[in-house]
Amino acid sequence: MLIQHEQNATKGAFYIELENKRVGEMTYSIASPELIIIDHTEVGEELKGKGAGMQLVNAAVEFARKNNIKIIPLCPFVKSVFEKKEEIRDVLS
Repeated sequence: MLIQHEQNATKGAFYIELENKRVGEMTYSIASPELIIIDHTEVGEELKGKGAGMQLVNAAVEFARKNNIKIIPLCPFVKSVFEKKEEIRDVLS
């Protein structure tokens, strides 16, 4: 599953496309050069039960580590992942 990333001056998203259709997406706002706020995650029926949401979170964590960014997880799904996985909490704000 290919996770893609897009970002502009104030917002960004990690997403999955199938047949040129976005079927999974995690969006964030840029609070500062060192902080993003993940506000929403959605996965289509095509990807339910395939770990797509977790892959989106992992992509965000990898991005944060690489760019020395911290994450505030407002999205309930992402917040629950951070609560369960201690090994990714190093990027929590």
